Amino acid sequence: MSRKARKNVGVIGLGIIGTRVAAGLRAGGFQVYVWNRSAKPAPNFLGSPAEIAESSEVIQIFVADAQALFDVIEAMAEAITPKHVIICSSTVGPEAVLEAAQLVQARGAQFLDAPFTGSKVAAEKKQLVYYVGGDEAAFVRVRPILEATSKSIVRMGEVGHASTIKVVTNMISAVTSQVLAEALAIVQKAGLEPETLTAAIEQNACRSGVIDLKLPKMMSGDYDPHFSLKHMFKDVQLGIHMANALDIEIPATTVTAGVMYGALNQGWGEMDYSVLFKNYTPSEVFDELPALEHVLAQRAGAQPPALPSESATFSEPVPEPISASALVVAEPTFTVLPEPISVTAEPVTTLNGSPAREMVPHEEASRIIEAVLAHVSSQRRELGVVMHENRHPAPKTVEHAAEEKPAAALVNDVEKDAEAKPAETTQPEGDESKSEGKPVNFVRRWFVGRSQS
Repeated sequence: MSRKARKNVGVIGLGIIGTRVAAGLRAGGFQVYVWNRSAKPAPNFLGSPAEIAESSEVIQIFVADAQALFDVIEAMAEAITPKHVIICSSTVGPEAVLEAAQLVQARGAQFLDAPFTGSKVAAEKKQLVYYVGGDEAAFVRVRPILEATSKSIVRMGEVGHASTIKVVTNMISAVTSQVLAEALAIVQKAGLEPETLTAAIEQNACRSGVIDLKLPKMMSGDYDPHFSLKHMFKDVQLGIHMANALDIEIPATTVTAGVMYGALNQGWGEMDYSVLFKNYTPSEVFDELPALEHVLAQRAGAQPPALPSESATFSEPVPEPISASALVVAEPTFTVLPEPISVTAEPVTTLNGSPAREMVPHEEASRIIEAVLAHVSSQRRELGVVMHENRHPAPKTVEHAAEEKPAAALVNDVEKDAEAKPAETTQPEGDESKSEGKPVNFVRRWFVGRSQS
């Protein structure tokens, strides 16, 4: 207790922002004591949250999710006194913040809901913006501490209000980043230089801070995290959860969540969330398909013909190919599509958007297609990628609030609701501009088609 002083501040959570806030407070003349779940070589690193509470009466918390917040409060509960002010700067949503406030206030201490906006660079320059909800007396007491690492403080009323605003503003940032990735992909595919888009946006009303930060990263392929994809996905989940509780449909955010979930499955969670543009960059090139007869022979259980080795010369004898028609292949099975498809509603396109040639299926063609797909599936499994038809993944474990539904479950809920409500009117064939449920269909195309391939 001898270390307590008016300017002692505790910082819990030394991630991208917490580490820089602690440094900014030291630069502002505060004595800073820190703790993190995994030990880090930081000045005044203490052994537990309880030791932080014993050292500092003002504690600012930067943890990833609601469960981590509750764990920290529980760990230091016995050391919390009526003299303490706990500042929650974690983005965990209003429900979790209100519960955390009750736990702190039960110990007689004060609690402020104070999430921030600003990325790594803003934290380094002490240019964060805090949204603060809670008691005015508590705010006045800690205001110098918040001002030491920020350029602005916006008061938000009661506890929970600031967290609501923080979640919805992050929804805007997430959707903006996805639309920006789509726009850049179109520009590049159309043969224009990316700098053309930059010059146009500089003079356009759509320009925003998110675009100024994320467009250069997308163009350069630099996804060093300023704000990681896994944390942005967690915040988008919070937004979907809030919207569901309020019975509000948010299709743009739901689609973005589906795309983010696919990106997480690609292993991009630790990267900056501008990595969404990587969906539009060339993917891994698989080995060239072997001779069709070789694949068909494997499918039939026959001895396949030997393929020429890399060192083979033209003088080597090449085995006679096995005729596809001579093989006995199991009849192909077909999966019923989730919704009827009209062959006249719209032209079929390939994955890159170009028109596909119309082909009439027949028995031999179906055997060939099945054999080729089986080979591609085998190659992808070797690279750790699973084909759509064999994969119905449970959500990956990402840091999120204790009772949050993952994006996959939320997307499924939306689709089930859509299927349960038949359209009130029948639209003419080909009139897609008036058809209902398009956001849901687009989620399915991305979530099932793109992100799992």
